[in-house]
Parts: sequence; structure tokens; C-alpha cells
Amino acid sequence: MDPSFLPAWRLAELIRAGAIGCVELLDHFIARVEKLDNRINAVVVRDFDRARDHARALDQQRKQGHAAPLLGVPMTVKESFGVAGLRSTWGFEEHRDHIAHEDALAIKRLKAAGAVIFGKTNVPVALQDWQSYNPIYGTTSNPWNSAHTPGGSSGGAAAAIAAGLSGLEIGSDIGGSIRVPAHYCGVFGHKPTWGLCPPRGHALIVSAAMTDITVIGPLARSATDLSLVLDAIAGPDEFETTLKTPLPPPRAMRLDDLRIAVWSSEKGQETDGEVTAAIDAVADFMESKGAKVNRIARPEFDATEAYHIYLKLLATALSGRQSEETVELWREGKARYAPDDMNANAIQVRTVDMTHREWLHLNERRFQLRRTWSGFFHDWDVLLCPPISTAALPHRQDGETWERRITINDREIAYSDMLFWAGITCGFHLPASVAPIGLTQAGLPIGVQIVGPLYGDRTTIHVASLLEQHWRQFVAPPGWA
Repeated sequence: MDPSFLPAWRLAELIRAGAIGCVELLDHFIARVEKLDNRINAVVVRDFDRARDHARALDQQRKQGHAAPLLGVPMTVKESFGVAGLRSTWGFEEHRDHIAHEDALAIKRLKAAGAVIFGKTNVPVALQDWQSYNPIYGTTSNPWNSAHTPGGSSGGAAAAIAAGLSGLEIGSDIGGSIRVPAHYCGVFGHKPTWGLCPPRGHALIVSAAMTDITVIGPLARSATDLSLVLDAIAGPDEFETTLKTPLPPPRAMRLDDLRIAVWSSEKGQETDGEVTAAIDAVADFMESKGAKVNRIARPEFDATEAYHIYLKLLATALSGRQSEETVELWREGKARYAPDDMNANAIQVRTVDMTHREWLHLNERRFQLRRTWSGFFHDWDVLLCPPISTAALPHRQDGETWERRITINDREIAYSDMLFWAGITCGFHLPASVAPIGLTQAGLPIGVQIVGPLYGDRTTIHVASLLEQHWRQFVAPPGWA
């Protein structure tokens, strides 16, 4: 059996059964990286020798009856996670030689669950692009089409999973950085409820406080794998408390018990017709199987206001990790935009000198709309919507992100205005899973974002699992088997 494209749960099952050894399986994926990764440049930091030592130890433990949930699964992790002894640069040239001195908390927990970490995957500079390139590691390409980006900022992670170079991955998300790469590369991803999975160690500068909106979560070839990783990394940081509260179970186990709202397009927020059509087709299928489906149900707020709240909160969240030079560039950038310019970049740069009192009022409005979302999810179990406006974009490395323009449905918009679908949900701390649902006419993957109520992570993942069972499983890109 070729293990290259098996889900992580199946790899662990084979190891526990003695059908393959931990070292043998690790060597299989290492061989694929050495042979194939030059085509996409996904696994940019490699730690093969230490990984083999770990795998040997796990082989001995297995013989003694050890049966961890991720036993022996070879995995890579996003470059931004601290792994003791490995570079962690976030793509910054000035941090080229930065070495992590200890594992991030999530990495410790994954190792405790039996995973074997053998490398790290590429990111954009500062984790702030849907392209994954930087001056240290170069450019990562999409295994479905090397002329296209795998997304960002967890672009190398999604590419490695899609190409069968790794058994499992973990990324982070503040503006679609798990969800967009999963959609672009045809894999599964999960953005947890904010605060559910402590991010300690996912930072260049040691910080005790969590960054607003930012979460960490898995990318994988199966929805079941998303649950396995969530089980491993969720739960409070022991530096804060040992109190644990179990997540509620899925709201419905079968398609015909689900109540599904569908939001596949929004006036004024350009979304490619193929993406919208694919989501509508999934909704039609789920309805044909007995699910209650509503295509006009929306939270009772103004979508534009909610989006702009997210953009302002995103800018203030990011400002905490920006240099003084970058903040000064934001100040200078305000002059580029007319007072009535409401594109994403204009709204964000205007926050640069927001007072704390102004932020408190903004946050209060955010929490009011969070309650509106909660009311919406009293009536609906999940919301289906796009992860982003298009399928995988061609490579774009022309200037700063705020300078780029993109055309969707014959309308030119600011590149950053594609943040709408990511922000309308994660700005309010909601969980969301992404499942692959089809391909464009050009052969690029399309995914659906499955959004749920706060702490409804098991519901969104289970709906992804139902789509995996009844609609579309992970499919390897051509030429990688």
C-alpha cells in the first residue's frame, strides 16, 4: 500500500497494527520530499536526523504496547511555529539566523500525541499574504498548477499535504491563512474558535498575551484528521489554568438532520462565479439528502459594517507585532486614500493611531455582533460560504500587497478586498472548517467554508466529514502519485 496520500488517522492505524514501522513510514515521506519538493518548494526547513531518532524511539514504544492517537505520523509544521533547534524566521531577512530555543506548546502536544515532526513549511513575510514567498526560502508553488500560489500564509503547509510530502500539518489563521490554502490546494483545514488552542510559541517575540483573532489549527487530507489534531492541541495553556471544559458534540450526525444556511455571494464583494456555483451545487445536494437549507438567511446586521469592524480589528491586532518603521509607513500611507475610499487597505491604515478608548468602543460593537451571530446559530447549525473570492491565484510578487489589484467577474478590486469572506466570520471569533468540493474548469481546487457557532468546532468538522463521505474526498493533484 502506498501511504503517500493516506490520511493521518490511517497512517497511525497502520503503525499501531504493525503493518509499517515508524522509521519506515518517515523514510517514505523523507524520500518524497527529497525527490519531489524541488517542484514546489514547500518543505523549507528539514530535520530528518532528529526525526529518525524520534521514530526509532516510537518503534520501541509501539512494541511495548504504546498506542498514541498520532503514533508515528510524520508531519511538518508551519515555519512560524517554534521547534527547538530549528530556524523560525517568519520570512524576515533580518531574522534569517533566528533559532527557536524550545518547542511551541502545540508542537509539544503533537509530539505527546505521537507525531514525528521532520520539517517546517514555507510562509510569506510576516505571514501577511496569500502568496508564500520570502527572501530566505523563495517561492512555494501550488501542486495543482505550479504557475499558481498555494495560498498563504500557511501555503507551504497546504502544498505539502496536497502533494503527499507530509502526513499532517498545522498552520495559523488571522485572515484566512488556514482556510485559503486549504481551499487553494484541495485539502481540509480547520480554524478553531479563538482561544481554544493556545498559541504559545507561535511568535518571533515571546509574548504572554494572545493576539486578537489569530488562531492555530490543522490542515490535512481528511476531516477525521482535523479532529485528531484538535483533540491534541486544544485546551488551556497550563501557565494560565488546568481547568478544561469539553467541547459540545456535533449538533447533528446525519445530513438529513442538519439546518444549513448558504451565503455563496454578497453584493459589492466580488466572488468568482465558479466558486459560487460550486457551493450552490453542494447546497442543492445536501438539500436533496434531506437537510434543511436556506439560501437567504443572514445574520441580522449590515455585512459591510461587520466587514469593516473586522478590518479595523485586524489592523490593530497586527500592529502589536509591527516595527516602528512599519507603523510609520502606515501613517504615511493614510495620505494615499481619499476620505471616502473604503477599500480594505484604506480602512486599515486609518487605525494606526487609534486610541485605546476608540478600540474599546470598536470591540464593544464587535461583541454586539458576536451575539447577533449567536442568535443566527440558534436557527442554523452551520453556514456555508466561500473561503475567499477565487480559486488559486497566479503567482503575484509585484510590490506591496496594498499596491496590487485583481479582476474578478470583470471588475477590478483591491487585492486585499478579498478579505471579506475570511473576515466576516473570524473577526467574531467563530470556528470554520474547509472541505474540498470540486475543481474549476481550469482544474484548480474549490473548497467550501463551513462556519459554526462559538465552540461549535466539532459541528463544523463533522459537516466537513459528511461532505467527505457523501460528496468529495481528498483527491491528489495530477502527477504526484
